[in-house]
Amino acid sequence: MKLSAIQKFTLLDYPGKVACIAFTPGCDLRCRFCHNPEFVLPERLCALAASFISEEHFFCFLAERRGLLEGVVVTGGEPTVWKDLPEFLAQIKALGFATKLDTNGNNPVALARVIDRGLVDYIAMDVKTSLADYPALVGSNVRPEHIRESIALIRASGVEYEFRTTLIREHHTEAVLEAMRELLSGATQIYFQTFRPEHTLDPAYAGFHGFSLTEMEVIAERFGSPGQPAGIRV
Repeated sequence: MKLSAIQKFTLLDYPGKVACIAFTPGCDLRCRFCHNPEFVLPERLCALAASFISEEHFFCFLAERRGLLEGVVVTGGEPTVWKDLPEFLAQIKALGFATKLDTNGNNPVALARVIDRGLVDYIAMDVKTSLADYPALVGSNVRPEHIRESIALIRASGVEYEFRTTLIREHHTEAVLEAMRELLSGATQIYFQTFRPEHTLDPAYAGFHGFSLTEMEVIAERFGSPGQPAGIRV
């Protein structure tokens, strides 16, 4: 596996752990609000290919961080598009690090493969919208039935998890939010994050808007478990 970038330190991206982030290039979706089009679009990736980081370099870096870091976040792009993801995660765990996988949930087969082998300690899945509205927001490659399957798979896995959504005022209407609430009913860890209209894959989204903190708190109250509303990240 090649990496498009490494963030050597984070206290924010792996709950409860000091971690680094490994970014994988390429994605099977085309989220119109994506903030990292250079890691998604093939023509942009070609321009960056010479700067990709080898596995050898990454694991040398990681070996030097034993005792300093606790975990590794594997994110994208979309990591599950890479067939050697299980071997990559296994090598991380062999060095003694916990693993967190960020995924869009469009490949439940790949997700099941790493869960069944015990290669992930935490999964964060983006649930971007209602199942009916997925194609309009992320493109025709999405399979909404796969999104539903991944949600069920993660919830039943026994692996610590979270579902998270970037809220966009022009997209997340009352009807969309209600459909999402039903889709995620019973999930114990749901987070909402604010949309920032900058550097988006679809330039039109640069003119879209997020919700205010107060509005997000009202939305969060409707999700999550009884007495445990969804969280907010701003």
